[in-house]
Amino acid sequence: MVEDFTVFLASPRGFCAGVERAIETVKLCLRRYGKPVYVLHEIVHNKHVITELEESGAVFVENLGDVPKGEVCIFSAHGVSLTIERKARGLGLRTVDATCPLVTSVHGMVEKYHAMGYDVIIIGHHKHPEVEGTAGRVACRVHIVATEQEAEAVEVTDVRKVAFVTQTTLNSNDIIGIVTILKRRFLKIKGPKSNICFATQNRQDAVRQLAQKSDLLFVVGSKNSSNSNRLREVATLCGVEAYLVDDYQDIDPTWLFGKKRIGITAGASAPERLVDGVILWLQTHGTVRVVEMEGTKEKIHFKAAMLSC
Repeated sequence: MVEDFTVFLASPRGFCAGVERAIETVKLCLRRYGKPVYVLHEIVHNKHVITELEESGAVFVENLGDVPKGEVCIFSAHGVSLTIERKARGLGLRTVDATCPLVTSVHGMVEKYHAMGYDVIIIGHHKHPEVEGTAGRVACRVHIVATEQEAEAVEVTDVRKVAFVTQTTLNSNDIIGIVTILKRRFLKIKGPKSNICFATQNRQDAVRQLAQKSDLLFVVGSKNSSNSNRLREVATLCGVEAYLVDDYQDIDPTWLFGKKRIGITAGASAPERLVDGVILWLQTHGTVRVVEMEGTKEKIHFKAAMLSC
């Protein structure tokens, strides 16, 4: 029996300006300096992007010691600590910083508050590379808080001199309760309303719109992508059955039973061709009508990073 599906596509979806910049930085370095160029950690969290760049000549490493002296080493979009920057210089590496400019701005906030004598609380996920890099911008008086329980327990040097920043790829709902607790405990705490980047927020808002139209929702993105996981969480909180899929091969056909309105979005590090692949897969299971949702038009673009030393 042939099914009839209406597919609603979120807008915006997929690559954000920071991801585009990071990928273009790797490609530019390959053209300019030749193969190989080395990248510390995944440049962005998407296995398809990583595979494509590896096939072009990029080598992804987990340790600076794996990069030969004098070679080009690119720092990922998630940012790195000062210790990593210094170690790279000490090893004689030629570095290119592909840190997303929005993450760099959070680094600046942490450094500013620290220089003013404040303890800085980073609201974010432990062991996430962005959070680790941000925490590593200062030597001390920095705390990572991931839950409301941790917000209740965190201890600071001086309750009158506390500031906070947030990981850029969080769900806004992740922050509200934690910030409320911190403001209750530290009455003079300083910090932004949110450091969630505009692209993350726009994609979450688009999912909320998509959820109103859909009875099944696919988020295209890799399992280690924070922003992709947050999109699935937003959809679930809106009461829609939602799945995070790397590509169409992750889809279980039984998920389609009784579903006629399929919503599709993509995390900020997922290529659009993977969305196309999901649509083509759906077309093998029935007739598909595609509706592009209206949403915020993103006009910000960042220039590719250049060799810094």
